[in-house]
Amino acid sequence: MLSAVIFDFDGIIVDTEPLHYRAFQAILEPIGFGYSWEAYVDVYMGYDDRDAFREAFRVRGADLEDRELEGLIARKAAAFQEIIASGVTPYPGVVELIRNIKANHPVALCSGALRSDILPILEGLGLSGIFDVMVTADEVSASKPDPASYALAVRRLTAAFPNRQIRPETCIAIEDTPAGIASATGAGIGVLAVTNSYPAVRLGGARRVVDSLADVGLADLAALAGQE
Repeated sequence: MLSAVIFDFDGIIVDTEPLHYRAFQAILEPIGFGYSWEAYVDVYMGYDDRDAFREAFRVRGADLEDRELEGLIARKAAAFQEIIASGVTPYPGVVELIRNIKANHPVALCSGALRSDILPILEGLGLSGIFDVMVTADEVSASKPDPASYALAVRRLTAAFPNRQIRPETCIAIEDTPAGIASATGAGIGVLAVTNSYPAVRLGGARRVVDSLADVGLADLAALAGQE
């Protein structure tokens, strides 16, 4: 039985990946550490900001002190806020799906983005406060594909809804990246994957892969929750 649904953010609710890429390059290119969009998709997409900056420095053999990393993250966050100021369009069907699930089951958000990046976009979409639980990059030390963020989301859902018998195997995660799928499945959660960011052949490990959430309903998610 389906007990809760956990949404990823970037690439599932909104297409912010190109916007994050622009923000990263605004910070990295002036210091000679920029990279292509293809490299972002192949390597960096799915990382949180912390690990993305670490990787950009690592591939060039450069050291990155914690204080410098904090500064880079803050500057990138500011650049991202400037970019999204004009508004962001949600993926088809996702806002309606979230609201439909919310009427019947707890909903959570589990994202490698910063909370400060997420909240203004949710407000603009009319989704402020809709998620019963949120786990963001600010709250875990290891980013996806590590299962820590999804495990924390389930623990928070369990604490928030003690009478619903929420367990990882009765939850469904909605993801768009190989790292996200690995994170959720590593925490014992089945995944519905969407080809918003990667082709279906890259989304192995998901229980089902769809091209859009526009035609996905509660019955589909409940059926996935019953699979092993």
